[in-house]
Amino acid sequence: MLPLSFTNAGEEVMVVKIGGNSDVKQHLMDLGFVPGAVIQIISQHKGDVIVNLKDSHLAITEQMAKKIMVQN
Repeated sequence: MLPLSFTNAGEEVMVVKIGGNSDVKQHLMDLGFVPGAVIQIISQHKGDVIVNLKDSHLAITEQMAKKIMVQN
């Protein structure tokens, strides 16, 4: 298990858990980052990540990406 900010472009990972305070957790879950969700990493630059989640591209800052724990 590792933070989303440590993934590489081209990887496909599954969300395991979301960290942060309740507002941050709710925001990320509203975007679709829920345990069990499969996401594809489109690009990663210095911790900032662009992902494909449910046929949408989302840009996530490094600070937020560190709160999303994923596994291969």
